Amino acid sequence: MLSESEIKIKVEKLLLKMSLEEKIGQLVYIDTRNKNYDEEYKAGKIGVAACVMDPEEINRIQRLTVEESRLGIPVLVGNDVIHGYRTIFPIPLAEACSWDITLMEKTAAVAADESAANGTMLIYAPMLDIARDARWGRIAEGAGEDTFLGSVIARARVKGFQRYHEETGTATIACAKHFIAYGAAEGGRDYNSVDMSEKTLREVYLPPFKVAVDTGVETVMTSFNDFNGLPVTANKFLIQDILRNELGFDGVVVSDYDAIHELVIHGVAEDSGEACRKAFEAGTDMDMNAGIYTEYLSELVKKGKTSEKMIDDSVRRVLVLKYKIGLFDHPYINIEKARTAVLKKENIDLALDAARKSIVLLKNNNKLLPLGKDIESIALIGPLADNRQEPLGCWACDGKPDEVVTVLQGLYSRIQENTSIMYVKGCNIEDRLSENIDEAVEAAKCCQVAVVVVGESAEMSGEFHCRSSLELPGMQEELIKAVCATGTPVVVVLMNGRPLSIPWVEANVQAILEAWHPGIQGGNAIADILLGYTNPSAKLVVTFPRDVGQIPIYYNHKNTGKPPFEGSLEKKAPVSNYLDLHHTPLYPFGYGLSYSNFKYENLNIRDRKVKLGERVMLSADVANYGDTDGDEIVQLYVQDINASMTRPVKELKGFKKISLKSGEKKTVEFELPIKQLGFYNNKMKYLTEPGIFHVWIGWDSAQGLEGSFEVIS
Repeated sequence: MLSESEIKIKVEKLLLKMSLEEKIGQLVYIDTRNKNYDEEYKAGKIGVAACVMDPEEINRIQRLTVEESRLGIPVLVGNDVIHGYRTIFPIPLAEACSWDITLMEKTAAVAADESAANGTMLIYAPMLDIARDARWGRIAEGAGEDTFLGSVIARARVKGFQRYHEETGTATIACAKHFIAYGAAEGGRDYNSVDMSEKTLREVYLPPFKVAVDTGVETVMTSFNDFNGLPVTANKFLIQDILRNELGFDGVVVSDYDAIHELVIHGVAEDSGEACRKAFEAGTDMDMNAGIYTEYLSELVKKGKTSEKMIDDSVRRVLVLKYKIGLFDHPYINIEKARTAVLKKENIDLALDAARKSIVLLKNNNKLLPLGKDIESIALIGPLADNRQEPLGCWACDGKPDEVVTVLQGLYSRIQENTSIMYVKGCNIEDRLSENIDEAVEAAKCCQVAVVVVGESAEMSGEFHCRSSLELPGMQEELIKAVCATGTPVVVVLMNGRPLSIPWVEANVQAILEAWHPGIQGGNAIADILLGYTNPSAKLVVTFPRDVGQIPIYYNHKNTGKPPFEGSLEKKAPVSNYLDLHHTPLYPFGYGLSYSNFKYENLNIRDRKVKLGERVMLSADVANYGDTDGDEIVQLYVQDINASMTRPVKELKGFKKISLKSGEKKTVEFELPIKQLGFYNNKMKYLTEPGIFHVWIGWDSAQGLEGSFEVIS
């Protein structure tokens, strides 16, 4: 790979040779599905090509740009490799529930390896949007509701995606998206407006992007939404003042799909020409698919409304990127290696490991699970029990349904010879037809246990796939009720891209597994947990509401002046409750059960008084009193009791995933820098104040060992 000084020299020499039109061409991103762009490739008018995955076609495009254009600048190929290229892992929201940072870096690295071998060097991931509204379809693509955890995961995923690939001689680059506050769209409706204080922006939504920049992310994508009245793609305050000047980002800023043209629809640009000027002057280097820069940028320069120097700066960033990843030296794909680079055994094994670690045990009354290897009969019921398409989830890139292991297949591969399985679909995912429910009931009556696999289709989450209801769609709850009425013990397995509201299921079935959309090895992973080959260890990274009316709901909210009353809803004094529903969640952030029995004790805070600028040392003992070896995610939460600004009731400030054999005890230690307890005041100054802080070390955000310490000046 070239050194920075060598790249700089090459870029400056190339810039001197480029015409204005060729420079602008490097700032143009096109969707290859829209039309034939052969003439534009040969004219050097395209910088990035997307939605092309066939290696033969990519090589053909590169021949046009490298061998037939005047300057021979190769095209950068970008694609949405959200949770795997061909080896499809669990959706990002699911994988985040593993709280396994090393695992997430590994899955990103495998996705990058397969991408690079097949010509995709620009990966439009990770999505870093904090999301606290489960109606929003794109909650599936991120790490959940918490800023601290989301920031740690951001670092891991950027490191995994951005790597040098010896086989190809090139590197892949990540794109942190969507900058910014996209996950706070009003009403959970995609693309909708965001109106929030700068304080909330800085404390909740900005930190994962800061971590990504600090980790060296090479590209950032602007979000579709307007922020406090100005769309991000034309928001100089966000792009120039915060992203570039404050965070120090010096890479390429790309718009989201057609977002520059949408400035006209937003009503902040009179026409496409004005949209072009506003987006470019705000700092958006590349135009994704709108065709605006191609049509208007040259004219703006000639009229003196935009300087060619600004264009040079943007083009320089793009060319540096292409040299840095080795694209000039290695523009072509080795077709044979491309075919063998995907779905390697080790990649599939990692997909199985990721799926196992992403499945959350939500309920397990009377230790119904694991079913055990000697169970005689299982009624396997539900529209997702033998489904190959939906476990892939949204944004499945080059994933193939015929490479998915279903729950039925997984169980058959794990059961003993004397175990019988009766499979009945029962109903479809969304329609209201109940013609097979009677058959499902009869199957349940004949078996020791009924496993009902229900949830959402892959297309019910992801971009522009938002829901106003979080209930199980179609007849699926009716199916569960009918099976429960047989008296046969019931296990519900959920496959979905968002938290669901399932109060009846929680109250009436014995066991619940949240499997999310688990990827190609989901069926094997679910079978392993159902039968006891694997002990579940995942914990929720997003709150499950009792009802959609509670949204937005998240654990680190603030107290009101009249906090919720924890007793009867009939209390007449003014409280922050609902009249018809308890205010608490169905399942809190950080929640997840195990087949092990973990006990926390002996909270120790080494120094009860700690000075500003120092660290507080905390620890607790965690013991496994169960019969099964298991993993536990130990969580540290802190509350600032009295500050100059209102503070959340709890904030995650640390976590550790530990393994404990049956009967084993470990002391888990945390080192908490006092500076991490700070916040922004109303003048946007970050400060840490003296005072009393409550601390919890425990198994989720709702419970744990409690103590306190004091920060002194």
